[in-house]
Amino acid sequence: MREQHQLRDDSPERSILARLILPEQTVEADPLEELYGLATTAGTEVVDELMQRLTRPNHGTFLGKGKVEELRLMVERHDADVVIFDNDLNPAQVRNLEKAIDAKVIDRTELILDIFAAGARTYEARLAIELAQLEYSLPRLKRMWTHLSRQAMGVGMRGPGEKQLEVDRRLAQKRIHDLKEELSKVERRREQQVEARKEAPTVSLVGYTNAGKSTLMNALTAANVHAADKLFATLDTRTRRWQLPGWGTVLLSDTVGFIRDLPHSLVASFKSTLEETRQADLLLHVADASSPTVFEQISAVYRVLEELQIEEKDTLLVLNKIDAIKSSAVLNRVLDRYPNAIPVSAKSNTGLVPLIEAVGEALGREFFDLEVDVAPSDGKLLAYLAAKGEVLSRKYGEEMVTIHVRVPAGAMGPVHRDAVAIRHMDERPAKAKDDQATDDEASSISIDLPSVPLSDSSSEVA
Repeated sequence: MREQHQLRDDSPERSILARLILPEQTVEADPLEELYGLATTAGTEVVDELMQRLTRPNHGTFLGKGKVEELRLMVERHDADVVIFDNDLNPAQVRNLEKAIDAKVIDRTELILDIFAAGARTYEARLAIELAQLEYSLPRLKRMWTHLSRQAMGVGMRGPGEKQLEVDRRLAQKRIHDLKEELSKVERRREQQVEARKEAPTVSLVGYTNAGKSTLMNALTAANVHAADKLFATLDTRTRRWQLPGWGTVLLSDTVGFIRDLPHSLVASFKSTLEETRQADLLLHVADASSPTVFEQISAVYRVLEELQIEEKDTLLVLNKIDAIKSSAVLNRVLDRYPNAIPVSAKSNTGLVPLIEAVGEALGREFFDLEVDVAPSDGKLLAYLAAKGEVLSRKYGEEMVTIHVRVPAGAMGPVHRDAVAIRHMDERPAKAKDDQATDDEASSISIDLPSVPLSDSSSEVA
């Protein structure tokens, strides 16, 4: 049991944590640790905790009769404002509990939605959060949308005799429809951004919330993005250019963290925000190796990736926060299950070199190692190769400049179109443009290269 705090009158809401444990559930060493983190992230002060084991929830009050009375006494003793459940409750159970204990009751999903709402900064994130909140609240409406009834009604709407709850529900449904339409426009804009930026491979950081993804991004790119030791510090996609040694420019993105039992409405609403992850060439799955629930967290992330239908994407598991591990046996326990995982500490920059090498190796099949013959007068292609690839050497002749370069697969279009000749470094030279194609065919030179999909990227890049 964590140390509880008595609060002053000017303190935030006092909260009591509660959880019902069912027989089929896996129980952590500290079953309320994650809920404690969520509750403090939401700004409440935890003053007590309650747990119960049952074969199935009570239909009316979720908890058993005796535990409901115990909870009521806790609320009275601590003068608590809210009871937070680490379970999802139905509307009737919430109403019955509030009546029995004389305090506000919220469940796990409502708490997560509240945290997301407080942290949303961009227009897109605010739209996604509002949609998820409305879809969650629709069956729980308690005149929360009364203020919207001042809006003008259209033709065919029923008159003043309509019950207020029906008006509220109709207004909420209309707002849900409008939000989905607006988010669809956002998704289309993101798709256009993806199409417009195919010149570099993309790597996306995914993982459990507070696993250190933003800190790792800062360590790899010196991006100086906001990183905080709290749950859901990042809700919006941030993409930065990463000069990967031996490879050139890579786009590294960081987005919202995942969590156990992440509400389905949030996953659906954040579809456009997570598009960066869906389109990435490689995922870096960042896990907190120091967490006692690291295995459960890794499994939770894979479940969300499966829900997003991207669980089969090429992924490297990165075991972060090894600086916080007191015993090597703790790390070895994780490595025994995941022997290919890469241990790092983003905070102390430990293990970054092996990580960078592993990323380069994973992306290797997305790059071509070429010798490209370029006309000396074609400054545009020379500049393009320098900007989009990694130039390893240049040889200047009277009639040709030969560039040894590593080029992302997605940047090959202009090279195909404008190069005089292209040679894969382990193959025979391709014929020169003048011998291989007529002037009319010069824009579609064909060479024998491995079939590699173009890499996509989205979101704003700094």
